[in-house]
Amino acid sequence: MDSYSLTLVFIIGLIFAFMDAFGIGANDVANSFSTSVASKSLTLKQACFIAVFTEFLGALLLGSHTAKTIRDGIVDLSKFQGKQDALMVGMMCALIGSSTWVLTASKLGFPVSTTHSIIGATIGIGIVIHGFGVVNWGWANKGVLQIITSWFLSPLVAGIIGAIIYCSVKYLVLKRKTPFKNGLRFIPVYFFITVTIIIFFIVYKGTPGINLTSLGFPIILAVTLGIAFIAVLFAIFFYIPWVKRIIINHEDLKFYHIPFIHFIGEHKHLSEIALESGIPESKIDIMNIKKNSDIHEDIINYSAKDISNKMEKEQPKNEANKSLSKKLGGIFTHGINQEIAEYKNDEYKEMHDAAIKYDDNTEELYSFLQILTASFASFAHGSNDVANAVGPLTTIYYIWCTGLNPDSTLSIPIWILILCAVAIDLGLITYGYHVMRSLGNKITLLTPTRGFSSELSACLTVLTCSRLSLPVSTTHCITGSTTAIGLCNGNLKSVNWKLLLFCGFSWILTLPIAGIIAGITFKLLYPIFMYYSSVPNSI
Repeated sequence: MDSYSLTLVFIIGLIFAFMDAFGIGANDVANSFSTSVASKSLTLKQACFIAVFTEFLGALLLGSHTAKTIRDGIVDLSKFQGKQDALMVGMMCALIGSSTWVLTASKLGFPVSTTHSIIGATIGIGIVIHGFGVVNWGWANKGVLQIITSWFLSPLVAGIIGAIIYCSVKYLVLKRKTPFKNGLRFIPVYFFITVTIIIFFIVYKGTPGINLTSLGFPIILAVTLGIAFIAVLFAIFFYIPWVKRIIINHEDLKFYHIPFIHFIGEHKHLSEIALESGIPESKIDIMNIKKNSDIHEDIINYSAKDISNKMEKEQPKNEANKSLSKKLGGIFTHGINQEIAEYKNDEYKEMHDAAIKYDDNTEELYSFLQILTASFASFAHGSNDVANAVGPLTTIYYIWCTGLNPDSTLSIPIWILILCAVAIDLGLITYGYHVMRSLGNKITLLTPTRGFSSELSACLTVLTCSRLSLPVSTTHCITGSTTAIGLCNGNLKSVNWKLLLFCGFSWILTLPIAGIIAGITFKLLYPIFMYYSSVPNSI
């Protein structure tokens, strides 16, 4: 095959690799942050803001700079020797099949494994070209049997671990006579556990590009425990004083105040300032007046008339800017302005009422840990799962540039990593709210302690099973742990079994549907490309 032939295949592959990465953001990344948003530890805008950086930096800095030509060796690459054109068109069709299914599932709110989707699409291509014998159907070398096993193993193991973590919080903290005091006592313990698991998770699952595992277990363990001990000191000397001022003193403090908590004066809430000054809270907010004790007296002395005059002067300018920004940012802001935590709560009132509620102040103690877990899990996810879109595109690009048969692994051009990382972020921002709604309060009522337990158990399950070479999916883990934590209420009515049935059904459909779409697309397009490639200067 000549180099730089089948250029149209490369262009179409580029587009659908972008769409596949877009789907990863809309589905996989969305389920990572769904419990944080549903429990109100984060707003949707805050979750998207964090994920944009963690996913992009994870993919770019820690992501593998080599990709497997055939994902997980599910199809025998040697069968494509001398058939570069078939492999190139096949990878393009695999991206079409995978992205079509993932985006459809995301629209319906079904959390599916994007890894299983691209594997299913690759299986479909392999069967169409070489028959069923080319596929690794067994257990060894990550065969199809391992994937089927993961449908049951992932949610089961994550559910057991999630229930253990949540029950520890429940009986050591939430059900005690003084839950808030007990929560403060155990926060350093949970900081230690959380940070230890997160560091191990990143080292063993989230650094394919720099291979930190080569340092050896003793060094990794020593460094991990050292960082976890520092986290305990951070919790004792910074986090606990910060959270006590928020919950007990009702001060208006932000996350970025934590490192400077001992140097910050009293921060009153806007509502308190409005009450003392007699100025409506909305007008103080419009002025963007800094809310702290240093200028509190200035706010009180500022007359309501002065504020009204300021608003009238700025109104024409604001209207002009509003019209322009609405046109430019409408597409991107639509996805982050959706309601998640309260979405259709009336429909699920009976299910939420069946869940046991605990002290709100104690629940709030665990919001920071939940955000920490979700953020680092997202960081590791960006470095690991970006390969689902990057691998096939890298194969297409290599064949297009060289015309040669690719090796089993290929070097990834940096521009491909950047392209797919950007697509992941856009997918979350514009489309991720669909899956967030499903994995949020539609499965069971989520609170910070429940969300924290769910996310931490998913990380621990993926880490443990990966080290034991057992097949697991992060998507399936977060679903299973959320369900098990819902069952810890001791009431079957506290879980949405109908939605879970649909989710499970979508997991089973992922392999065959992605494979069928990819296979049919290949059958239709391959003869067309081969015909036009024989015509000089055609494609």
